Amino acid sequence: MYELVRVGPFQLIGEIIKLIGDTASIQVYEETSGLTIGDEVVRTGAPLQVELGPGIMTSIFDGIQRPLTTIAEESGSVYIPRGVNVEALDHKKVWPFVAAPEVKVGDFVTGGMILGSVYENALIRDHKILVPPNVSGTISWLSGSADFTLDDAIAKVTDRKGRVVEIFMSHKWPVRKPRPFVEKLPSEYPLLTGQRVLDSLFPSVLGGTCAIPGAFGCGKTCISQALSKHSNTQCVVYIGCGERGNEMAEVLMEFPELFTEVDGEQVSIMNRTCLVANTSNMPVAAREASIYTGITLAEYFRDQGMDVAMMADSTSRWAEALREISGRLGEMPGDAGYPAYLGTRLAFFYERAGRVKCLGNGREGSVTIVGAVSPPGGDFSDPVTTSTLSIVQVFWGLDKKLAQKKHFPSVNWNISFTKYERGLAAFYNKTNPDYLKNIAQFKAILGMEKSLQEIVQLVGKDSLGEDQKLQLDIARIIREDFLMQNAFSTWDYNCPLNKTAWMLKNICTFYDLAVSAILKDQQGEGKLTWDRIRRKLKAQYTALTEMKFKDPATDPEVMNADFQSLYNFIKTGFKNL
Repeated sequence: MYELVRVGPFQLIGEIIKLIGDTASIQVYEETSGLTIGDEVVRTGAPLQVELGPGIMTSIFDGIQRPLTTIAEESGSVYIPRGVNVEALDHKKVWPFVAAPEVKVGDFVTGGMILGSVYENALIRDHKILVPPNVSGTISWLSGSADFTLDDAIAKVTDRKGRVVEIFMSHKWPVRKPRPFVEKLPSEYPLLTGQRVLDSLFPSVLGGTCAIPGAFGCGKTCISQALSKHSNTQCVVYIGCGERGNEMAEVLMEFPELFTEVDGEQVSIMNRTCLVANTSNMPVAAREASIYTGITLAEYFRDQGMDVAMMADSTSRWAEALREISGRLGEMPGDAGYPAYLGTRLAFFYERAGRVKCLGNGREGSVTIVGAVSPPGGDFSDPVTTSTLSIVQVFWGLDKKLAQKKHFPSVNWNISFTKYERGLAAFYNKTNPDYLKNIAQFKAILGMEKSLQEIVQLVGKDSLGEDQKLQLDIARIIREDFLMQNAFSTWDYNCPLNKTAWMLKNICTFYDLAVSAILKDQQGEGKLTWDRIRRKLKAQYTALTEMKFKDPATDPEVMNADFQSLYNFIKTGFKNL
């Protein structure tokens, strides 16, 4: 089962997915027209696997790790020729290998131990060369530091049976087999996305599992791309699984134009990004494999000790590939024609996320999975959405009505949730003790707004108390000036955590002081209305709506000082009211 084979005169790539007696069902990852009875099938003796080593970053692969740039150069065509057979990584390129000084001949090594490192690019400066997970033994020969290609051995290991295993700078690993680790660790550090609604109301962690379900046009791809551009992960694996080709073209156009500063130099973030493209006009069978290809690449960089973000856009197209293959195999269908094991396959995929202690030298790394889900017509009762919802810990549900109102990100705060708040409490209590309290207050105000709007629609706004009128106006500020974020602006494309925290704090401070003033006056003369407070403190009220215009590239100390002065301005205004 799951052995890779070559089919027919064109040597098409296939995989055995079902065996009954002496009959094998083969899933072919290319166009099969022209195949006929009697064509030869050649076994390779290996499962579907990916090559892991220097050169992965900045590359774009198809669903089974064939490099699209190399194929285009060799074939001179915009289409992938049938039966094309190229190396996944460049075996002609010379890499500057630096041997680890602590490793010597005669040492016993096991999987995950560091033999040396390679300078890959300006963002992946220390690409560690590891002993493959399935190799252990005594080092009988070491190459030392020198320039090598991927075909040159850097060490030889003699295992317990006396066999000599050559170790190269790259190795292969089956895509359907999770890479091993020592243990899973609790995730305690937030995944910072640069999107206020996600970082505040529904935060995730490094090593978390997130789902973004939404109808067509709600902004799933924009959120996935924003996370790829601005998240606090060290590398990104972006999988275009069954989506339109122009979306991957957009990624290829935009990412090289985005830069981060390293040692005073501007470096393209493409240096930390790997793309796996299996768009809607590519073979459906390869779409099913693309998810496993992407997660295996992510696990490899996790084993380097990095925090990796994997974006899968979209898992619904992957599930459709499962449905088609299941139908061809004649399996009993489940809900909406999907296979009965859909939930199991989704769980198997998402459980490969997490923060772990890596094999070898005690490094820690994480894989965060963000999966976009495309339910037909935005129907969240779709089997893929409900199965995903029961697995993931963060649910960013996109609302078509918000998208139609041009409210982006169109995350519906009434249906979205996160289960990581308790895990992140220690981090936020240490860095910003008021952060979680302010988030809880925001959620309470937004929850009250929904019931108050129903009252206003029935009997009008004049029937509300002064504190309720205040709640409605503060909820509007939260919606329009905090939750909404323009990814195409120069001032709101990204929101650092300190800016998010200060916006939360200043809005909550204004609200608390206004509520206190109204309730205190009600016990006396009762003449202090919300409208009067807003007119008297117009400058402070307006400043709340303009906080989002603060440039995210501003020095953190300068930004904190500016927001602190606004905080003092609000306190002084209420004191003199």
